Amino acid sequence: MKTKITELFSIEYPIIQGGMHHVGFAELAAAVSNAGGLGIITGLTQRTPDDLAAEIRRCREMTDKPFGVNLTFLPTVNPPDYPGYIRAIVEGRVKVVETAGNNPQRYVAALKEAGVKVIHKCTSVRHALKAESIGCDAVSVDGFECGGHPGEDDVPNFILLPRAAGALKIPFVASGGMADGRSLAAALSLGADGINMGTRFIATREAPVHQNVKQAIVAATELDTRLVMRPLRNTERVLRNAAVDRLLEKERLLGTDIRFEDIVDEVAGVYPRVMKEGALDAGAWSCGMVVGLIHDVPTVKELIDRIVSEATEIIRGRLVRIVA
Repeated sequence: MKTKITELFSIEYPIIQGGMHHVGFAELAAAVSNAGGLGIITGLTQRTPDDLAAEIRRCREMTDKPFGVNLTFLPTVNPPDYPGYIRAIVEGRVKVVETAGNNPQRYVAALKEAGVKVIHKCTSVRHALKAESIGCDAVSVDGFECGGHPGEDDVPNFILLPRAAGALKIPFVASGGMADGRSLAAALSLGADGINMGTRFIATREAPVHQNVKQAIVAATELDTRLVMRPLRNTERVLRNAAVDRLLEKERLLGTDIRFEDIVDEVAGVYPRVMKEGALDAGAWSCGMVVGLIHDVPTVKELIDRIVSEATEIIRGRLVRIVA
């Protein structure tokens, strides 16, 4: 497959593995890149820049294909050592950075000077246009269906992707609801140049997470996610569990008076317990509505080959037959 995204990132297929906290380690990123996509190491899962440098080296031992690093810019009182993380990325010869969270403008110039391509995650067309204006090479357009933070506009991809296609000059990928060949063919039809998958890649054999997490994703349906932290305007889509039910009850009772401190037990520091130990009810963890389309736990290569094969058949077969 040849799109603007495959050309920009020098990859075989327009399939990107999104950055995921305590999921995006070297083994998953390498597996995605080896299968022809773009694997992503989650930068802030590594506690220090030195730890990230070591993870980059570990990934290089597993693949000679391009891979990237996710760097999320958080609104915190004591921010992470972003210059240190960027130095680790540059010195590690990583050529793609997926930025997320706050505006990355402060760091884009330094990354591009080092020859690093920047793709920024956006949940609206206005944010995507801003990313384009500050020099990002591409954007990931995240629809309301996505796991994690879908923004506050609640626009699904069937509307968001054509809007982005009509407004942007830089290439973009579709994120949220992407799982199979139908997803890829649809995204390309709606104007995207590829897809970004998060939740779908968790349910693969190489994903370094507890089997309980993979089984929960396979067992869930599209009705099993919930939106939390809406009153705080920090909306997150998560898989429903006991902790999420407690959190939602607190939101119902406290209403607009709720503070982050009221829900800290349900949302702070839960990912190692969930992803590593398999304690599914330890807290709220990101998951997309796409769980309704996930029914197995293949290898990454099996998954990507299947997606490409299905998409090719849809484009060359079914769609051609319809208009012939």
